[in-house]
Amino acid sequence: MSLFKARDWWSTTVGEEEEFDQGCLCVANIDNSTEEIDKIIIGSYHGILRIFNPQPSREESGSSGYKPSDVVLESSLQNPILQLEAGKFVSGSELLHLAVLHPRRLSVYSVAAQSGAVEHGTQYQLTLAYEHNLQRTSHSICFGPFGGIKGKDFICVQSMDGTVSVFEQESFSFSRFLPGFVLPGPLVYVAKTDSFVTVSSSWQLECYKYQVLAVATDAKTKEESQNIKSGKRITPDWIFSIGEQALDIAVVTYQQASPFIMILGERNLFCVTETGRLRFMKKFEYDVSCFCPYSSVTEGAVNYLVATYTESLMIFQDNSLKWAAKLEHVPVQIRVGAFKDLKGVIVTLSDSGILQCSYLGTDPDLFIPPPSESRDLNYADMDREMMILQKRIKEKSGKSVIMPSQRSEEDLTISVYVNPNLDDVSMASGVDLDGEQVPSITVHIQLKSRLLLENVKLFVHPVWPLDANMKMFDVPAVETSQPSELFVAFFMRGKCMPADLTAEVSAKYSSASGAVRIATAKVKLPLKLVVKPVSPVKSAKYKLTLESNKPPANLNDIFSDLLGVNEGGQGLALGFQYFGGPVVTVLASKTSQRYRLQCDQWEGMWLVSRELVSRLNSQYNRSKSREFSINFTGQLPLQEYFELIDAHFELRLNAENCKEMLAQRASQFRAIQRRLLTRFKDKTPAPLANLDTLLEGTYRQLLHLADAAEDNNGALLLASHNLSAGTSLFNLLIKLWSNMSDAEYEVLQRIISPVVSDNVEQGWEESVDIAVTHLLRTTLAKSVKDQTLNPQPLKIPEDTSKVKKHIALLCDKLSKGARLVDGLPTNSSVQMPSSEKKTEKKNKISSTRKTVIENGDMEHHDNDDNTETLIGSQFAKSRKDKSDIFSMNGPTKLPSLGEPAQKVPEGVKKKKIESLVPDLDDMYQADGPNLPSFDEDEGVAEIDEMSAL
Repeated sequence: MSLFKARDWWSTTVGEEEEFDQGCLCVANIDNSTEEIDKIIIGSYHGILRIFNPQPSREESGSSGYKPSDVVLESSLQNPILQLEAGKFVSGSELLHLAVLHPRRLSVYSVAAQSGAVEHGTQYQLTLAYEHNLQRTSHSICFGPFGGIKGKDFICVQSMDGTVSVFEQESFSFSRFLPGFVLPGPLVYVAKTDSFVTVSSSWQLECYKYQVLAVATDAKTKEESQNIKSGKRITPDWIFSIGEQALDIAVVTYQQASPFIMILGERNLFCVTETGRLRFMKKFEYDVSCFCPYSSVTEGAVNYLVATYTESLMIFQDNSLKWAAKLEHVPVQIRVGAFKDLKGVIVTLSDSGILQCSYLGTDPDLFIPPPSESRDLNYADMDREMMILQKRIKEKSGKSVIMPSQRSEEDLTISVYVNPNLDDVSMASGVDLDGEQVPSITVHIQLKSRLLLENVKLFVHPVWPLDANMKMFDVPAVETSQPSELFVAFFMRGKCMPADLTAEVSAKYSSASGAVRIATAKVKLPLKLVVKPVSPVKSAKYKLTLESNKPPANLNDIFSDLLGVNEGGQGLALGFQYFGGPVVTVLASKTSQRYRLQCDQWEGMWLVSRELVSRLNSQYNRSKSREFSINFTGQLPLQEYFELIDAHFELRLNAENCKEMLAQRASQFRAIQRRLLTRFKDKTPAPLANLDTLLEGTYRQLLHLADAAEDNNGALLLASHNLSAGTSLFNLLIKLWSNMSDAEYEVLQRIISPVVSDNVEQGWEESVDIAVTHLLRTTLAKSVKDQTLNPQPLKIPEDTSKVKKHIALLCDKLSKGARLVDGLPTNSSVQMPSSEKKTEKKNKISSTRKTVIENGDMEHHDNDDNTETLIGSQFAKSRKDKSDIFSMNGPTKLPSLGEPAQKVPEGVKKKKIESLVPDLDDMYQADGPNLPSFDEDEGVAEIDEMSAL
């Protein structure tokens, strides 16, 4: 037992559950660094090669130890690594190369250090110089200047059957059998005598001259081969009996004195001269694991390290013990290396991969704190010094760049060009629209680069139900002189309401510095990709009216690319039908500066309404006249929007119920299986007691539940897209209704998000609820005392009453002039019907009504039981009768996707289309396919009703 411990300078654990043994450790200046600093090369039986460059930083408390940057190279060589050696193995080069021995292969690699391409520093590259396939399973290798050649190292491979094969760098030389061979032993080359020394199966140290091995060829064969079956008997130069199995063998060389051969046995260590005479022997009283000779200052003296299975490290000079230290593991191999700032470091490796660099002795104290001087505190000076430091910190923080600045010019830019016309031949495939033909549109993608970029990967991300014929492209190279051009076709694949017509294109590439970068671009697809022109429909469940400050535009000019069957009319009514979905009708009034949209599916008006507002702004803003504005003056369709929320939330609850029932039935199924297996394995089986029937019934229930869960997931996907489209429409109406700025609209889009995702634990309802609640308590709070934040955990609620109340309260505050961005004046331009403005004072909120916000909940208390109606606001208006064709909101039911419009007789269609136009005074002389004769009394009634809006 040693008194001292080996001082840990640097240590780590190599790999996970990997095995190592003698030969898996090599310490050498393998990258041929000019600083002559050794590197640690580790190879495992799992085929993983690692190179370490220990660089611990010196601190007062000691060395910092291992850092991830110390691993300079890690590579998988696919085959177990038996031994590693460093030498001059490549012809025409005197640099060190790495020889790796596999069971059936000998490979020689070069390790080169390259200047850092990224900020992480120098990069190391492992390059295969050459390799030899071995005909026999190998055991170990030794190397040296065989034949007395200078400046080169040859390799000798010892096989499991006693064959030694010599490779003169890239070429094979010869193979020979060693006599009396049973099991392979350690092998070493003695350069001074040009001979090989090994320990045979008879526990004898045998020496064979290289020249004897080279000339001992079979006269029958003219060519040398690894696959030899016979040969001349070779006679050893000398023999020395050690009487025990040898664990390792090494040669100690000197500049002037003769070399010594050291053999580590199981219980003894032998030191033999080059001629086979015993110099000294050291007997051990413990089991040794490995040893390592190292250079000695005294000429002729032998210094060596011995490690034992008692985790001890002993240092000997000849047969005298000089030092003993305690290790933390049992080494299988020891080496001595020279590293940065420290020479003579002891490197040990255990069979489990514990790699440790240590040194002997003790750590001196590097710092002795001086005695502190007791002095009185001057608070004025401290405050003055603190102010100076804070000023410096503020100046530094103002100049520093926290986030990396965006480049003025990126290495790769993506340009997207959308074809203005649909494809003549549709590229759509795999469409789930009951055989309906859908169009496609081609998008031209162009990649431009400032420098040569290789292996660029381009990804196309469409939003369901849209899809693309190609979603990934491999671009071998993007040259500066010639941009790369790609073409992709978009089309509508799924039977679902599209909520967005924007796709994203992203490209992944490696910059000149070696860092991975991403370039993105947006693709705005046209409306005609998802709708087709049809005849307008007179009656619809849901209607929206938009009012502008300029005379109505001709719809034929606004939607010139979507006329179809409506071409040739006066542009007062147009119809658009989603592929596999409902029909959206757009009407324009002649005298009242209003536009109407109507559809049997409320959320179906989203894309058409957005397109209408966008095209009207584009057309009127071209002229330098007064600013064009369009507003929504009706009631906010809260009830229709809330029905979408309820439908989506109900399907979410169904999904949770299906999951719970599936888990319950699966547990029941496994329990029945266990009971049946127990009875089947019993030697005297008892009656099954209908367990087989119960097992079959449970199995059928599992199948039905799985089908129900799959159907529910499909319905949930449809409801999610409907809710996304409905949310976008609802936010657009709020913007037009309250004259929001773009900054406020962006905040609204983040609060009531149109992005509905059902694949996460936090659903849309609870996320929107907490966001709206936070907005009500902060920006929209009346006073500072109302700004109390007590966030609640995001979990699925029991129902949707809270989120609906909070959204209604948000709309109520917006109707009273609240702003979503701090610093803006109160909004006094909220669009409200005139009838509501007159009666607003009469319907003031009762004094007994109040809003309570506490414990993360928001409740409304009224005198009556109708807590969902906000008294004194435009949301308290009673709904109109269903028979009123110009009522703002229709029946409150979530419809499914409607069927395509059916063909009607020409006379009926003419009367139907004409009755859609609200102002019909001057349409007697109209002609065209959409404007036939009409009933004057019916037209007057329509005008009166339109004016009442």
